[in-house]
Amino acid sequence: MASLFSAPASVQPGRIRVLKEGSSKVVGPVVYWMFRDQRIADNWALIHAVDQANKADVPVAVVFNLFDRFLGAKTRQLGFMLRGLRQLHKGIEETLQIPFFLFQGDAEETIPKFLTECGASLLLTDFSPLRQVRRCKDEICRRVSDSVAIHELDAHNIVPLWVASEKLEYSARTLRGKINKLLPEYLIDFPTLQPPSRKWAAFSQTIDWDCLISDILSKGAEVPEIQWCQPGENAAMEVLKGSKDGFLTKRLRNYSTDRNNPLKPKGLSGLSPYLHFGQISAQRCALEARSVRKLFPQAADTFLEELIVRRELADNFCFYQPHYDSLQGAWEWARKTLMDHASDTREHMYTTEQLEKAQTADPLWNASQLEMVYYGKMHGYMRMYWAKKILEWTRGPEEAIAISIYLNDKYEIDGRDPSGYVGCMWSICGVHDQGWRERPIFGKIRYMNYAGCKRKFDVEGYIAYVKRLVGETKKRKAENSLDRKSKEVCS
Repeated sequence: MASLFSAPASVQPGRIRVLKEGSSKVVGPVVYWMFRDQRIADNWALIHAVDQANKADVPVAVVFNLFDRFLGAKTRQLGFMLRGLRQLHKGIEETLQIPFFLFQGDAEETIPKFLTECGASLLLTDFSPLRQVRRCKDEICRRVSDSVAIHELDAHNIVPLWVASEKLEYSARTLRGKINKLLPEYLIDFPTLQPPSRKWAAFSQTIDWDCLISDILSKGAEVPEIQWCQPGENAAMEVLKGSKDGFLTKRLRNYSTDRNNPLKPKGLSGLSPYLHFGQISAQRCALEARSVRKLFPQAADTFLEELIVRRELADNFCFYQPHYDSLQGAWEWARKTLMDHASDTREHMYTTEQLEKAQTADPLWNASQLEMVYYGKMHGYMRMYWAKKILEWTRGPEEAIAISIYLNDKYEIDGRDPSGYVGCMWSICGVHDQGWRERPIFGKIRYMNYAGCKRKFDVEGYIAYVKRLVGETKKRKAENSLDRKSKEVCS
């Protein structure tokens, strides 16, 4: 099997890990189980799947398993993902003649069953550092026949995680040099994706996307879809470098200064939803940014630092630290200082419900929470302040971490992401940070307060901006509700 299914020259060494060796002498189809990298273009996993199928002269199929309540995902996140998948389904079958299968339920059941039904000899999977996905893969490896080989490929990071570092990195400083050293090898353009030489002759699947989307989204409707961000690969490329309002073509110039101003949302790239769902490749974003670096070198370098080093540091933390979402995952100094101050007197104490409804005495914090609830994306600078205040207003660091992750995953369009977990852990537990002057409640964890925010930006202006945003969103929701009722009456 190793001679038939091995890494082709078009995929760099180290990007693929063998999770299970196959033993079959009979070669069946190649199956690509897609979940983290939901795209056709610039997808190393899809390239590898087609290459392996062509090398063995067998057909290839793409499957997606819908964890419809994965880590608390609601209509907001599921709608974005499903609408993107509908576009992908059409594109992959029309342009590449590769069949696309969608399953619902536990992947530990659906994936092995499909492999048996189609007689597959190779399963290729996307890489994810999240423990739920890793446990699922371990179980699949146990359940599938010994004749099936299983490969895992990191198409999400520019430098494959296990190549960049073999250990938990302390900070961006300790990882940056390792990644930069490897970028000349890994930050390269993609080879042309070749169509499969053998067509899929087995069974096929018809997907009623309208019915599926309606059914799935009705179950998480308390967090509605967002309107400002359209899903799919084409939309992602438009945000990256579109002629009208593309980040690299129109907004990169002021990125290094505007990205920390909550009153300038256009100062951000706007790419995080697409990167989270894999609808655009971070490697493509980096290549395009590098191509315009000579125009705005400082802004481009700042963006590349966030896109590569900071993103891949988050994956590193979640992969090598199994407790990436709890106090156990903090460094020893941080755990000690937080527990030393866990019983310190709090001026305010709020329940999860009060926080979720933005019912605190801090109008700035309330505005940041409402921005997330109604807009689906809190400004990055405000997310630090937001999480630190949760530490200040709850019974201790364990509760603060749990509440911040719950709210983040429920309302953020890019929730349930390594960067989100690390953002909460950085703010509350000092992960990837250093110790600061000791103070009540926070101990040696970096402190942020209202007065500091006032020095950074127009706080009153931000509060007014969120108020307008919430009002516009509520108005649009009411109009949509009237439209639906009108259509029901007419029908």
